[in-house]
Amino acid sequence: MQVVHWKDCEEKLIDTFPYKGKHLDVIGTSIRWLSQHGEDENGIPEYGLRFFTIQPGGQIPIHNHFYHQTMYILSGEFECWEFDPKTDELNKKMVCGPGTSIYIPSMQPHGMKNITDEPATFLCCICNIYDEEAML
Repeated sequence: MQVVHWKDCEEKLIDTFPYKGKHLDVIGTSIRWLSQHGEDENGIPEYGLRFFTIQPGGQIPIHNHFYHQTMYILSGEFECWEFDPKTDELNKKMVCGPGTSIYIPSMQPHGMKNITDEPATFLCCICNIYDEEAML
């Protein structure tokens, strides 16, 4: 068993995030890894629980990833975006606040922005789930 307090986990600023071969700017966003286990071929944990803080006006641009993720908003409000995987056009825009859970399936382009004047936080659980046929 591993027990940690979120304030004891190193806070790392995220400057960029890759999307379709380009590194896009991430604004006012930091991450603390609360737990992680395993590693895929890209150095990403097979499972992880992360604590994000996004400053006022900060945002995570359009991106996608192999792992599934579920975010749980702790504080503040976020404008959350879902994009079309083929055209990158905005499909859905929702405002999500405390108590909201957001599931993002593998490879779904998405992003978000803190729309409040205070730092906003959320937990994010990631997990690689492999299709049996893909593993054969």
